[in-house]
Amino acid sequence: MTAVAEQMDDAAVDAALAADESGALTAEQVAERTAALVGFKYTVDDYYEVGRQEIRKHARAVQDSHPVFWDEAAARALGHDTLIAAPTFVSVLGLTAQRRLFEDIITGYDAWQIMQTDQRLVFHRPIQLGDQLVCDVSLESFRRSMGADLLVTKNVIWNQHEEPVMTTYTSVVARAAVQVDEDLLAKLGQVMMQIDVEPAIGRTVHGPFARYKRPDPVVAPRPYGAIDFDTLRVGQELPVVTKPLTLGNLVNYAGVAGDPNPIHFSPEVAAMVGLDGVVAHGMQTMGLGAAVIGAFVGDPAAIYEYNVRFTSPVYVPAVGTAHVDFGGKIKSLDPETRRGVIALVGTQSGRKIFGRAQALVQFN
Repeated sequence: MTAVAEQMDDAAVDAALAADESGALTAEQVAERTAALVGFKYTVDDYYEVGRQEIRKHARAVQDSHPVFWDEAAARALGHDTLIAAPTFVSVLGLTAQRRLFEDIITGYDAWQIMQTDQRLVFHRPIQLGDQLVCDVSLESFRRSMGADLLVTKNVIWNQHEEPVMTTYTSVVARAAVQVDEDLLAKLGQVMMQIDVEPAIGRTVHGPFARYKRPDPVVAPRPYGAIDFDTLRVGQELPVVTKPLTLGNLVNYAGVAGDPNPIHFSPEVAAMVGLDGVVAHGMQTMGLGAAVIGAFVGDPAAIYEYNVRFTSPVYVPAVGTAHVDFGGKIKSLDPETRRGVIALVGTQSGRKIFGRAQALVQFN
């Protein structure tokens, strides 16, 4: 196991971790094993160091030109110590943590049988240049519905100063023990990245940690460089912004985020799994929306929670450009706390891509 796991006394969990050593499991056995792991916690065994170019690569991938990601002087002028990362930058770390979760702990699901449905990001402080991020991972809940397994995972992310940075909740739908067409497997082998030798990564994080038993970190929002609360009104609409997406955008994001799923860059694989074409990453569209909100708010660090329900994919042609329109309005304002809720709407050709999307913001 490549992650540092919490030592638990629960024999059911121990049995669950070893349950599939004897061979392939049925869907029911995978579900039983996964249900026994609810509450299990571990820490990814290597920290993620945030670099200047990684911040900029991600900002470019989600088409966010806000100066706090690009210019130290501009970031300091808004109250930051240095460059900060975009709200959805955590997807880079989150994909690493989730991949290890489904490879090492919650086994029995193939990567292409896992679909993200909801994402909730709770910000304790901005991710910034030089952070060494450590990720505690847990399975929060599990249930079965109509033959599918519904899981919610939680990541609590800390920096090298033992300060909480972010708490994320990811809801996925997964199907176990699914027979995969051999032609699809062959095609996957032809388009996915190949590595001759998987390198060994040294462990830099050693747990388990006492913080596993503590309550979740509290949220203490700061406005940073956000606009003045008194200039806003309930029902005020955000300017509509159109974001273009080509296959090049999807390939670039796949590389930046470390997401190898070929439905985002191979029209052949997308067709074989029943899609009308390649589709944008859910976190990519979430990042595009965050760019629109951040520009309106004045400082993306003033967003202290951002949550999205993904309902419809964004299709991108193999040749040509897709366009996604983002807008929204101020849903509520609280004069006592000077906080507000922004409801975001994203559409492609008039079709909504989010079932629900909103940002909670601390204004000045």
